[in-house]
Amino acid sequence: MEGIQVNTSALIIVVVYLVAMLVVGWLVGKLKIKNSKDYMVAGRRMGLFMVAFSLSANNIGGGSTTGLAQKAFGSWGMSAIWYVLAASIAMIPLAFFAPKIRKTMALTIPEVVGRRFGKFASTFTAVLNILALFCLTSSQIGASGIVINALTGIPQNVCLLIAGIVVILYTTLGGMIADQISDLVQFIIVLVGLFITYLFVIKGIGGWHVLSEKLPPVQMSFTKIGWVTIIGYIFNYFCTFLSGPEMVSRFESAKDENTAKMASFVSAILMAAMAFFPTALGLAALAMKDELPLLAANGGNSLMVVTNHFAPAIITGLVSAAIISATMSSADSNLLCMSTMIINDIFFVYSNKKLTEKQTVKYTRLCNVICCVVAMLVSLLKISLVTMNTFAFAIRCAGPFAAYGLGLVIKKCTKNAGIISIITGTIGVVVWQILSGGNFYLGILPVVFGCAVSAITFFIVNAIELKLGKPVAQDAYLSDAEVQRLVAEEEESHNI
Repeated sequence: MEGIQVNTSALIIVVVYLVAMLVVGWLVGKLKIKNSKDYMVAGRRMGLFMVAFSLSANNIGGGSTTGLAQKAFGSWGMSAIWYVLAASIAMIPLAFFAPKIRKTMALTIPEVVGRRFGKFASTFTAVLNILALFCLTSSQIGASGIVINALTGIPQNVCLLIAGIVVILYTTLGGMIADQISDLVQFIIVLVGLFITYLFVIKGIGGWHVLSEKLPPVQMSFTKIGWVTIIGYIFNYFCTFLSGPEMVSRFESAKDENTAKMASFVSAILMAAMAFFPTALGLAALAMKDELPLLAANGGNSLMVVTNHFAPAIITGLVSAAIISATMSSADSNLLCMSTMIINDIFFVYSNKKLTEKQTVKYTRLCNVICCVVAMLVSLLKISLVTMNTFAFAIRCAGPFAAYGLGLVIKKCTKNAGIISIITGTIGVVVWQILSGGNFYLGILPVVFGCAVSAITFFIVNAIELKLGKPVAQDAYLSDAEVQRLVAEEEESHNI
C-alpha cells in the first residue's frame, strides 16, 4: 500500500483486538473445555445466533470485503454484489441439509462418509480435506500477514509470523467455543463498521445520486457479469458449503436440529446485508477515481482508500481490525477442522491407542501447533493465494460432495456408489481445472463440474448396483440408543 500512511488509531485497535482474542481463548480454555466435544464442536450446545453468526463469519474475510470492493471498482461494477449475495442464496437450500448434518452426531465429514461407505472412502475423504485445509490455513495466514503489513509497515515476513502465532495460541487455547465467540464479535464489527463507513463516504461524495451520475449506466447494472456467472456462483457456494468442513462443524455444534436449520436461514440474511456495503464502497471509489490520486496506485485496496479519506480514524481502525480478524478467524476454523480430522479420522482409525478425553484434547492441540507452524513456513514462500485457495476448495468439495451430501438424504444407496463418486469427482475437478487454465472453461466453475460428475456417477452406479441386487450401505445416522449413550457420556464428563 505504497503512499498510504500508517493509521495509528487503526494499529492500536488491531493490537487491542488481537490481545482480546488471546484473552478470550485463554478464558474459554480454562473455564469451558471439559472434553473433546467441547473443544471440537463446542459441546453441541451453541444457540441460534452463535451458529448463524459463525456460519456467516466463516464466509466473510478479505475476499468478501476488500476483494469485493475491488471487483466493484474494477470491471464488475454493481454486479460485484453477487460475489457475496450468491453465497447468501446458497444458504437457503443448505437449510434442508442442516438438521440432517446435526442428526449424524458426528465430528467430521469423513466420519459420516465412513459410516456409509467404509474405511477407504473415509480415509480418502479425510486426506483430501486435510490437504485442502492445510492450503487454506497457509493462505489465510498469508492474507492476514499482508493486511497487517499494509496497516503497520512492519516487514511482511514478520507479519506472517505474528499472524501465525496468534492463530496457534487462539485456536489451541479455546477451540470451537472461542472460535465462535470471535466470529460473532468480528462479524458485528465488520457489518456495523462498513455500514458507518458507507454513510460517511456517501455523504462525502454528495449522495447516492452523485455517485450514480458519475458512473456509466453499465456499471450500475446488477447483471453485468451475466446470469451464467451468477448462477454458477450460487451452485459453487452451495457445493462448497455442503461439503465444507468448517460449515459442517458449525451445524454439528448447534444445540439441536432445528437450531441448525434456522441458523442457515439467519446466516443467509446476515450475508445478504453484508453484500451491499463493500460493493457500494467500491463503486464510490470508482466514482472518485479522478479526485483521489491514491486510487491510481492502490486501486487494489479501494475500500481502505475511500475509508481513510472520508471516515474518521476510529472507524478506519475498527474496519481494519475486523478485516484482519475475519481473515485470521478463517484460519482458526480451518486449522481446528484439520486437527480434528487428523485425530478423529486418521489417528483413531489407524492406531490401536486409546485416549482419554483430556488426552484427545491434548493431541488435537498438539496437531494445531504442528500444522500451523508448517503452514506458516509455507506462507513465507509467498505462493499465490488465489492458486492455493482455488486448488483447496476444488479438491476438498468435488469428490466427497455426492458421498456426503447425497449420503445424508438417500437411504437406499450402495457402498460402491459412494466410493466411485469420490474418485470420479476428484478426477473431474482436476481435469476441468487444467482445461480452465485459471478461467472457467465453457463458463463452468471447476468445483461445479467436479460436483456434477460426482453426483452423476453416484446415481448411475447406485442404479446399476441396486438393480443387480447389491446390498444397501449402512445408515449415516446413529441409533437412538447410541445417541443416548453419547449424551450420557458427555454429561458424565462435564460432571467430573
